[in-house]
Amino acid sequence: MECVVLAAGEGKRMRPLTAQRPKVMLPVANRPMMEHLVLAAKDAGITGFVFVVGYGEREVRSYFGDGSRWGVRIRYCRQRQQAGTADALLSARDFVSGPFLAMNGDMILSSADISRIIRTPAPVMGTSTTDHPGDFGVVLLEGDTVTSLEEKSAHPKSNIINAGAYLFGPEIFDLLEKVGLSSRGELELTDALTALIEEHRLRAVPLPSWRDLGYPWDLLDANALLLEPAGAQNDGTIEEGVYTSGKVIVGKGSVIKSGTYIEGPCIIGNNCKIGPHAYIRGATSIGDNCHIGHCTELKNSIIMPGTKIPHFNYIGDSVIGSGCNFGAGTKVANLRHDHAPVRVAGHDTRHTKFGAVVGDNVRFGINCSVNVGSVIGSGAHFAPGSYIHGKFGENATIR
Repeated sequence: MECVVLAAGEGKRMRPLTAQRPKVMLPVANRPMMEHLVLAAKDAGITGFVFVVGYGEREVRSYFGDGSRWGVRIRYCRQRQQAGTADALLSARDFVSGPFLAMNGDMILSSADISRIIRTPAPVMGTSTTDHPGDFGVVLLEGDTVTSLEEKSAHPKSNIINAGAYLFGPEIFDLLEKVGLSSRGELELTDALTALIEEHRLRAVPLPSWRDLGYPWDLLDANALLLEPAGAQNDGTIEEGVYTSGKVIVGKGSVIKSGTYIEGPCIIGNNCKIGPHAYIRGATSIGDNCHIGHCTELKNSIIMPGTKIPHFNYIGDSVIGSGCNFGAGTKVANLRHDHAPVRVAGHDTRHTKFGAVVGDNVRFGINCSVNVGSVIGSGAHFAPGSYIHGKFGENATIR
């Protein structure tokens, strides 16, 4: 059986993190989110993959290649325009011949759940439950048969939702060809399921492990989830006077300097310099070639490659892009005084603790203060002592 992974979208809700990379390449536990999905599918016995690519496809092709690094075969087809999920899946028609697994590339799913799908006769829709079903396609069931699917309902009739993982036969392509534009102006895969639902042929399979990665704060939840089962490993250099607890992974060429305290789960990439006297708390992922320096504290954050946070900094519950530089004393707040859920650009994160979303190559002067829920576009520059609150576009400058 082959697996078609839909990986052509930009991921606008992840901006500014997707300004220079496709959504599926955003790192979680120091791997692109789609790599976790490929590894889970491989563990379930799938070795043939078709990636539907589009936005940022060069980065996807460069990283995954032909799949031989993972012991799988990967082929690519291109969605020429971002016309919707039905159009994306239809572009893979010539690459599959029998029943196939189809998955959105922007989610986390266990190998056990993937096995559960592919053991069920097609057609199959994976489902999950959520406390905010209005953000997804809401599903009604009779037993394990899907009787209704309503996209993003203002008044959802259940808390069961479409998880974006399917088992299809080749007949799905004929249904996809009949799909018209939705109210959002897209050709949507879910519209092709109407005939299957009306004929009571679409079966639901619950997926307990499913996690959606729609917004930046979802990356932090997935990061903590995926770091937890990892084992401790040290391929770098840990000086005397360093204390670690829990599961800590240190990559090749990285140096943890004396006085540093690391609480797992935590992963530190290759060729990083940590400390002296840094404090890193779980669940934090630090990408390759980063510098986390003297008296800097990180907590429950994702730090992408090449970022420098070198002196007297604090960053909590945040997602920081690549190539950033934090001036001495710059801090990112992560908690409102009233302990209410943090809102980011009008969106409720449903998290009482969330810091900031910082794009790539952002420069902070010394002693900047970044308030909770801030969104900072790639290439922004901030003068020393700046108070930063709200949303800033790409290449914004505060002098």
